[in-house]
Amino acid sequence: MSSSEEQSETGTGWPQPAPPERPEGPGGEPDPRPDAPDPDELSPLAPREEPDRDGAGSEPAEDVTVGSPGDRPASGGLLRSRVSTASVMIAALLALLGFTLVVQLKTTSTDPTAGATRQEDLVRILSDLDARENRLRQDIAGLEDSQRQLRSGEQGRQAALDEATRRADELGILAGTLPATGPGLTVRFEAGAKSISASRVLDAVQELRGAGAEAMQISGGDRATARIIASTYFLDGEDGNSLVVDGRRLTGPYTITVIGDPATMRTALNIPGGVVASVQGDGGNVIVEDREAAEVSALHAPIKLEHARPVS
Repeated sequence: MSSSEEQSETGTGWPQPAPPERPEGPGGEPDPRPDAPDPDELSPLAPREEPDRDGAGSEPAEDVTVGSPGDRPASGGLLRSRVSTASVMIAALLALLGFTLVVQLKTTSTDPTAGATRQEDLVRILSDLDARENRLRQDIAGLEDSQRQLRSGEQGRQAALDEATRRADELGILAGTLPATGPGLTVRFEAGAKSISASRVLDAVQELRGAGAEAMQISGGDRATARIIASTYFLDGEDGNSLVVDGRRLTGPYTITVIGDPATMRTALNIPGGVVASVQGDGGNVIVEDREAAEVSALHAPIKLEHARPVS
């Protein structure tokens, strides 16, 4: 066939290319692979069956991929599978990124001050808080120290007041301006052939003081009573049957009530040649009795000092 005829048959105006030769196996034999494409089917001029216009009784035409004989139909499916996996991974990463951004925005919105504060500002705020805490602790320590001082001062003042009150009571008892009570003795003088003289009573008072007597009073048979203090004096009455104690007249029998250690004072009165022996020698009698609660209730008028002053 001439070239003009070939051009007319193809209708392209170009010479029809020779069909590709089918690869042969060794020794010039056809390709033994069962899936090897037919060289005639790979030709772009190979006739294709058109489907019936009604669509009935015909099978869909298969896509024919133009390419080299070495291409495989399965390569297109593998490429589509890889594209689908990459799309899924990209979508998952985008979703995770969006979730992280939302959480970050919510966290920042809950504490706008902390989010807008710089690290230097946070350090300065922490330092200010530490300094304020130290100042408050110092104030608390100072207040506690002041409280302790006030308490100690109050306790000291109270102790001094208690001590002053105790000293005033003691001085009041010694001065005869306060009544007193406590263990002691009652010493009763009964006259015999001779009356009880003022000297005998004064000797008894001195012995009792030497034995630790703290408070004394003397009463007569007429119930007249006089407090005995350091300045008390004793005189014999004009009739010889009475005593004058600090200007007060007492008649016998005379009774001295004394507060102190009963055993010591009893021993002092009964010493050989003492008061008891002297009165008994004059024919009289001395009766000494213990008292668990002797009462010295007679009071002496306060002495007004005219010349003596305390040393400053």
